[in-house]
Amino acid sequence: MSTNDNPPEEPMGSELPPQDQPEQGAQPEAQPAPPAQPARPAEPTETAPAEAAPAEVAAAAKDAEPTQTGRQRLAEGLWPPRVSRAQLIVALLLFVLGLGLAIQVRSNSDSSALRGARQEDLVRILDELDGRTKRLEDEKQQLEDQRKELESSSNQAEEARRQTIEKERQLGILAGTVAAQGPGITLKITDPKGQVQSDQLLDTLQELRAAGAEAIQINGVRIVAGSFFSDEGGGIGIDGKKITQPYEFKVIGKAQDLEPALNIPGGVVQTLEKEQANVAVTRSAKIVVDALRAAKQPDYARSSSS
Repeated sequence: MSTNDNPPEEPMGSELPPQDQPEQGAQPEAQPAPPAQPARPAEPTETAPAEAAPAEVAAAAKDAEPTQTGRQRLAEGLWPPRVSRAQLIVALLLFVLGLGLAIQVRSNSDSSALRGARQEDLVRILDELDGRTKRLEDEKQQLEDQRKELESSSNQAEEARRQTIEKERQLGILAGTVAAQGPGITLKITDPKGQVQSDQLLDTLQELRAAGAEAIQINGVRIVAGSFFSDEGGGIGIDGKKITQPYEFKVIGKAQDLEPALNIPGGVVQTLEKEQANVAVTRSAKIVVDALRAAKQPDYARSSSS
């Protein structure tokens, strides 16, 4: 083949066609700006562990704090108290209700002795109350009769003198300045254990007076309105005089009222027997009370009629 068939090679460094070469002195055309790339999320820096440090320190401090016991948490919850107005009202109502219940229980316990009493004991107590009522009615009737006698008597001065003497005799018995005798009982208390105290003898005396006792003496000491009891070494003192057991009461009054008053359930006899004392009550048609008190002249009181 001849070499003329190959296309002629372009000489090296030949110039571009006129349309591809920029004209001399012309500015190159501005190229379009590349599209904006989306912003990448900030990568964690090396300071992140430093930010977590305070949380770790707080957790460590919390673990280092001493744990509270259940009692401490309860005390913090209860104090200082946070009470609302409604809670105060409810507390007040509960207090009033509790007070009423306490009073009711106490009143029921006071009558528990009578509730457990036998029928014959209850009948005896009623008889005693009837006897007291009858004595008061008799005394009232006696005073009314005296008033009528003074009003109707022709010699009012003589009648007044007679009543004055009778009244003086009665007051002498009560004051212990004259001896007395009459029906009644003898109460003897033997205390081998030495457990009987002065207040128990005083309760016995008060019970006898409430049952209608008119004259009383204990171990030779006359009992009057101003008598007092005290505990002495190895015995009991009455008006400053020491007496020792056995304690013997001589009582003038209606025996049918005096003896039941001592034997009521929860009364004097049962109380003394709980102290291991021996109590004996004896009725008698004649009791002599001969212990006397000296008549005391008042220092300041004078009769208003003089």
